[in-house]
Amino acid sequence: MGKKNKRQKEGGKRSATPTEGKELSKQQKKQLMELVTQLLQTCMVMPDGPKEYEYYVELHSIVEKIRTVQEGLSCPSLDREKAIPEFLEWLKKHNVDTSAVEITSFPDCGYGLQATKDLNESDPFLTIPRKVMMTTGTAKESLLGPLIEEDKILQAMPSVVLALHVLCERRQADSFWKPYINVLPNEYTTPLYFLPEDLLHLKGSPAQSDCIKQFRNIARQYACFYRVFQTSQNADKLPIKDCFTFDDYRWAVSTVMTRQNQIPTPDGGKITFALIPMWDMCNHCNGTITTDYNLDKDCSECFALRNFKAKEQVFIFYGARSNAELLIHNGFVYPENELDRVAVRLGISKGDPLYEQKNELLKKLGLAVLRNFYIHSGMIPVDPQLMAFLRVFCMSEENLKELNSKELTEEDAEKIGDIDVPVSAENEEKVWAFLETRTALLLRAYDTASEEDEELLQKKEMNIHERLAVQLRMCEKRILKAAQVYAGDRKKSVKGDNSDTAAA
Repeated sequence: MGKKNKRQKEGGKRSATPTEGKELSKQQKKQLMELVTQLLQTCMVMPDGPKEYEYYVELHSIVEKIRTVQEGLSCPSLDREKAIPEFLEWLKKHNVDTSAVEITSFPDCGYGLQATKDLNESDPFLTIPRKVMMTTGTAKESLLGPLIEEDKILQAMPSVVLALHVLCERRQADSFWKPYINVLPNEYTTPLYFLPEDLLHLKGSPAQSDCIKQFRNIARQYACFYRVFQTSQNADKLPIKDCFTFDDYRWAVSTVMTRQNQIPTPDGGKITFALIPMWDMCNHCNGTITTDYNLDKDCSECFALRNFKAKEQVFIFYGARSNAELLIHNGFVYPENELDRVAVRLGISKGDPLYEQKNELLKKLGLAVLRNFYIHSGMIPVDPQLMAFLRVFCMSEENLKELNSKELTEEDAEKIGDIDVPVSAENEEKVWAFLETRTALLLRAYDTASEEDEELLQKKEMNIHERLAVQLRMCEKRILKAAQVYAGDRKKSVKGDNSDTAAA
């Protein structure tokens, strides 16, 4: 017997959702299992480089066939606006004070929270107790509990646990969280919902590969758990056992990705994942984290990021994320992002005559010989880690021998990454020349110029996924172009200093 969800009504049986009663024929079930097996096999090996997009098209095609067989099995769409009053009443019933903010639909970012009165910076405006949150802890207390105890993958992946938890509760009409689940979006703008033609707009962007990897990971998870639900006795009581569709899993994963937060366990000893009703309606802006967890009161407390006037939208800061990360995990692009950055994969070839010496020095600096670095928005596009790598990459044998012959102090290591402390004039010129060339090559990888992107965004017929992709690549190009100019200026400055020295 599975564990009873402690939050279900006492003695209440699991109520059917509107889509229950629909069943696949034996032939459809057989076809579905064959497609799921094909999907799992295809997910096993993912090619790198130019064939990555072709692989994604193949993967997407299998998923579409699965979706076609499952048509009509997924949870029905709900009217979020009509669900809001019941949600607010549910919060009130559980002692959540929402008097400082109200749920409002905004033209540019959908639903969010609007101040009902003037709020000063640091004013508390929302306190959410643990008892209304969905957590990995409440998942273990639910019908999912026995499966979590049995399945090693679930034990290692709390986000997946939370996604399946949401999906199971969505299928239970008498779920404690039904008022909350009913106000969640019916679908999302994460790349999991992109079509292959939408993803083409990210050609040249490192985010395209990240989107493909994300789709592959979710497809593989879906295929794995579809088979688990068909074979495990601990899945027999789950309300999603016979209606576990790709659409529903994609929805649940997107719900968790866009809304989850980390909170301490009740004893404060560990961190757990949670969905925090009402708080998760806040939209993002630049700033600092203003949400904290009060263990004594066992609640999440949110404070005003800045002064907000009555009737003004109240924003919070989601964290230091690039626009690529915001698109992939949250489903939006924030052009004003002060912490935006572009991932650049750099490495030292084993064919480099100085490979061993460079590798040795990089290890001393705590850097891998091949990894992603970041070019940042703002006045200085290069951070200490990238600066250190570029200097080692361009270093002479003489400099390498000198630095490898001694123990590096913390101060020595910091100097190598300090943009204002050159290793040598020759090294510095090579560093900036390399960065100038590399950013130029990265810019050429995009199919369009920034001016073309601006024209595209003026077109009303673009769908939301295309628009987000174009916005992202515009932001990335802006960063790369600024870095290219910056590197060129630094290179000229070094050359100028060298010329002055020679003339003297």
